[in-house]
Amino acid sequence: MKIVSTNKFANFNYFLLETFEAGIVLKGSEIKSVRKNGMTLNESFVLISKGEVILKNSHIKAYQAQNLFTPKPDRDRILLLNKNEILKLRSGVEQKGLTIVPTKAYFSGERLKIEIALAKGKKNFNKKDDKKEQDIKRDAERNFGV
Repeated sequence: MKIVSTNKFANFNYFLLETFEAGIVLKGSEIKSVRKNGMTLNESFVLISKGEVILKNSHIKAYQAQNLFTPKPDRDRILLLNKNEILKLRSGVEQKGLTIVPTKAYFSGERLKIEIALAKGKKNFNKKDDKKEQDIKRDAERNFGV
């Protein structure tokens, strides 16, 4: 499994409750561009509309060697999930007030996969507590690891 991109702010801003693996629909030479340049997921999010799961604000740079077809780098991309997974995501968003966050993009064999998670937003005091725990853990490793 080769990780292409991670959403560094997902763990900091959200409690990740349940993760799903989704395929992604790409056009033209986007897969070549992902292999060469990667993609960014930092400001991206996932919506469900008309029974489709859509990834928004993910950025894939244009491939340099292409001639005819150049898709927009920030276009919406459809994610491929089972019907049961889509229903589970929709019920989490509508009933429980959760959000869907992409956490990482990676290659599984030859195919590009996106890991998405049902997430609950953190409050500021939760973020401070997490930061404090990371600092304590880092200090302990420095003191005892030497």
